[in-house]
Amino acid sequence: MMLKSLRASMLAVLAMLSSVHALLADTVLNEVRIERHKAVRMRDGVVLYADVYMPATPGRYPTIVTRTPYGVQRDGVHQTMIKFAQRGYAVVVQDVRGRYESDGKWEPFRDEAKDGYDTIEWAAAQPFSNGKVATQGGSYLGHNQWQAASLNPPHLVAAFPSLASTNIYANWITMGGAFRLSFNYGWGVVRMPNRIMLPQYWHTEAFTPEELKYANILMHLPLQDGDLQSAGAVVPHYRDWIKHESYDEYWKAISDEERFDKIKVPTYVSGGWFDIFVMGTINGYVGMKNKGATPEARKGARMIIGPWGHGPSQKFGDVDFTAAAYVDQFETELSFFDYHLKGIRNAIETDKPVRLFYMGVNQWRAETDWPIPGTQFKELYLGGENANSVRGKGTLSFDKPTKATTDTYRYDPQSPVPTTGGNNCCGTPTPAGPRDQRPLEQREDVLVYTSAFLEKPVTIAGPVKMKLHAATDGRDTDWMVKLVDVHPDGFAMPVSEGIIRAKFRKGLDKMKLLTPNQVYEYEIEMTGTANVFRPGHRIRVDITSSNFPQFDRNPNTGEPLGTSTKTRIAQQTVHHGGAKLSHIVLPVVTDLSQN
Repeated sequence: MMLKSLRASMLAVLAMLSSVHALLADTVLNEVRIERHKAVRMRDGVVLYADVYMPATPGRYPTIVTRTPYGVQRDGVHQTMIKFAQRGYAVVVQDVRGRYESDGKWEPFRDEAKDGYDTIEWAAAQPFSNGKVATQGGSYLGHNQWQAASLNPPHLVAAFPSLASTNIYANWITMGGAFRLSFNYGWGVVRMPNRIMLPQYWHTEAFTPEELKYANILMHLPLQDGDLQSAGAVVPHYRDWIKHESYDEYWKAISDEERFDKIKVPTYVSGGWFDIFVMGTINGYVGMKNKGATPEARKGARMIIGPWGHGPSQKFGDVDFTAAAYVDQFETELSFFDYHLKGIRNAIETDKPVRLFYMGVNQWRAETDWPIPGTQFKELYLGGENANSVRGKGTLSFDKPTKATTDTYRYDPQSPVPTTGGNNCCGTPTPAGPRDQRPLEQREDVLVYTSAFLEKPVTIAGPVKMKLHAATDGRDTDWMVKLVDVHPDGFAMPVSEGIIRAKFRKGLDKMKLLTPNQVYEYEIEMTGTANVFRPGHRIRVDITSSNFPQFDRNPNTGEPLGTSTKTRIAQQTVHHGGAKLSHIVLPVVTDLSQN
C-alpha cells in the first residue's frame, strides 16, 4: 500500500509540474525571428529551400522539421511555426522537391525518404540546432515523416505523423483494390499536376462548362486518359497509379508498412474516424508498437483518434459530437516534443498509449493497446429475405440463421450509388463524414440488413471486417459494405465502411478474375471505429457495388484498370444463412460505464 501511495503522490507531482509548464509556455514566450529561403542541398545536388523559425535569442535549440508540397507560405503555416518557436524550438519548413521554391522534378512520394533524411541531417548541423530533431505535419507531410524515419537519420529523435497514409497503395490510392477516384483525381490531377494547367482549363466550378464540371469529368472513360479532361496534358504520376493497379514493387518501394522494423524513434499518430487515411493512422500505431526497431520505439508508440475528418473538429458531417470532441492538435504535439526533445516530464510518460473517442456517447477513453485487450469479436449475421432497400426484410442477428437465402440486385455502372459521407477527403466533390444514409437506402441496388431495436448498449472499438458470400455474372465487380448506427428517429449514421474489388480477393498483390456465377467468400477489411450503439438504436449493414465518385465505377468487364471504354450491367447475388453465413465481425468491448 505504501508503494502504491508513493507512486500516486509522484504522479500527482508530475501532473502538477506538467500544468505549471503548460502555464509558463502560454505566458512566457520567446520573441521569434525568421530566416527565409535557406538553401538545403540534397545528395544528388538538387537544392530545396526552407524557411527557419527560431527564438530571437541566439542559441542552439531542439529542432522540428516539416516538409510540404503545399508551399511554405501557405495559410496557417506561419501561425503554427511561430508558436513552436515562441516555446523554444527551431522549426525548418521546407518545400519538397519540385514544388514552389524548391528545385527538381515533382514526382509524388518517390523522393521523400532520402530528401527527408538529408534535410533532417542538414537541420541538425545548423548553428541554431542542438542536434535533436523531430518531424511534424499531417497528410502528405505525415507520409514524408514515415519515409524519412525508415532510413534512420542519426539525429532524428521523434516523429508525429498525423492524418497520414502508411501504405500509399493500400490506404491512399485504393481501398481493397478499388481506385479512390475522386481523391486521386482531385489531388493528383487537378490540385497537384506536374505542370501548369493550360489557360483554357482555368475554371471555377460555378463558371465551368457542363462537360468540364468535376462530377462529369469523373464519369469519363477510359480513366487512363482522364487527365486530358482537366489538366489538358498528360499527368505522368496519375497514369502510373492506374498502370500499377495491384500492390507491386512500384508501390512496395514506398510502403512504410514494409519498413516499420527499421524505424528506431517514438512516433505519435493522430487521425479521425472519418479521415480518408484512418487505416494508415491505425496501421502506423500497430506497426510501431509491434515491429518498431528498438524498445524505445515500441514503447513510445502513441495514437489518438477523434470523430473527425482531415483534422480535429467538433461537428463533422451531419453530427455535432459536442465540445468534448475537439482536441488542440498543437498542444498534443507540443507535449510530445517537450517530452522527447526537452526531457520535460509530462502526461506522455504517464498516460495510456491509445486515446479513442467513442461516438454514440461522445466520450473519450484511454486504452492500453489496439485492438483493445479483452475485445470479443462477435459475428452479426445477415438474414431475412428480399433485402432490397430499407423497404425490404433484411435482418441482422447474433444468432446464426439456419435457412439458406439469397438476395439479388442489378448493378449498373451508368447509374452508380452516389458517395454520401464516409471516409472521403479534401478537394473532392462529395462531402465526407457521418451523413444520413437514408436517401441511398431507398435504392433497389442497395441491400439493407437491420437488427431489432437494442435493449442494451453494444459498445465496439477496433477493427471491423465483413465475411461475404456472393456471386456475380461477370469476371469482376465490387462489393461495398457500410456499418450503420440507426437512431430512434431513423437517422442512419455510417460508422465504418469497406470495399473490395473482387479480383483482389486473394490479396492486393494477387489479381485473379472470377468465374461467372460462382460463389466466393470475401473477407472485406473495413475502417476501424469506436461507437456505442445505444438502447433504442438499431445496427444496420448496407451492401452494394458502387460508391461513386469516391471509388471508380467497376465496369464489370474484367479489363485492366483504366482501359475500359464501356460498361456492362452485373447481376449480383448475396448468400446468407445455412452453410453460407455472411456476417459482419464487430469488436465488442466493455461499456464505458464499467470503467
